[in-house]
Amino acid sequence: MDKQPYIVGVGAANADLNGASLAPIHLRDSNPGHISLSAGGVTRNVCENLARLGADVKLLSCVGDDTFGAFIRRSCEDAGIDVSHLYEAKGANSSMYLSILDADGDMLVGMSDMRIVQQDMPEDYLPSQKALIQSAGVVTCDPCMGEKMLLQLLDLCTPEQIVCVDPVSCAYARVVAPFIGRFHTAKPNRMELGILAGMEIQSDSDLERAGEAVLNKGLKRLFVSLGAEGCLYMDAAGTVLRRKLRPAKMVNASGAGDSFAAAMLYATLHGFDVKKTLDYAMAAGIAAVSHERTINPNMSTALLEEILLAHRM
Repeated sequence: MDKQPYIVGVGAANADLNGASLAPIHLRDSNPGHISLSAGGVTRNVCENLARLGADVKLLSCVGDDTFGAFIRRSCEDAGIDVSHLYEAKGANSSMYLSILDADGDMLVGMSDMRIVQQDMPEDYLPSQKALIQSAGVVTCDPCMGEKMLLQLLDLCTPEQIVCVDPVSCAYARVVAPFIGRFHTAKPNRMELGILAGMEIQSDSDLERAGEAVLNKGLKRLFVSLGAEGCLYMDAAGTVLRRKLRPAKMVNASGAGDSFAAAMLYATLHGFDVKKTLDYAMAAGIAAVSHERTINPNMSTALLEEILLAHRM
């Protein structure tokens, strides 16, 4: 019996500290709110969403031998992520991410400390996982580990593999931009796309021109998350599609992009067509923003189908 294809995630795994304001935020002052601790990191979050959707997913990342490292590992195991290949850096502090949400659930500001994945992950770590990486049906990654490790990962992957990158932020998009054409798929937002394309985006026509510019660099597929405006999909074959679901009540927007990416990757692994892939991705975004946690613990293919049925897509 053939083994089920699996997904490998390579990138950040953090302890996330989230502050949600109960009222309009007053800068340079103390604000009442709710503060919570959860496991996070773009790639780790994508992996958890994938595991909850039923995918076999393996995480390659670096954590410290501190309390937060143990917390991250335990949270991954509880969610069904295979962390048997995780690297533990002795004497290092695990990655942390701090986010402040306004009273509407939108992120006001975030701050990341990713030194461990950029400085403490040994150079031979990814090469030691070569067989695992090359046997994956899909590889997903983020730039938080730095340019050197990203290029090392790309060198390890086979030309036929689907390798997806989430630029994460404008700062990290600048890291990825010089070699974006070496990836198969990218999932930037509007601002990150502008950086990848090397142009300012002020209109829908600019958006598509920027997409074409990035695809011309060698990228095969592009999923541009547009927040309340939905998603733009473009590919090297000339397909251009827009998708948007009717707005749901937004509780916490911080996990929408990660859940979108996970559903897109799940659909890719299972060979869904473009339209169904976009439907799944948009439904996952709705599921994410509708829950107070960054990752909706009820995430499943059944939930996505339920959302799509409710939106008559």
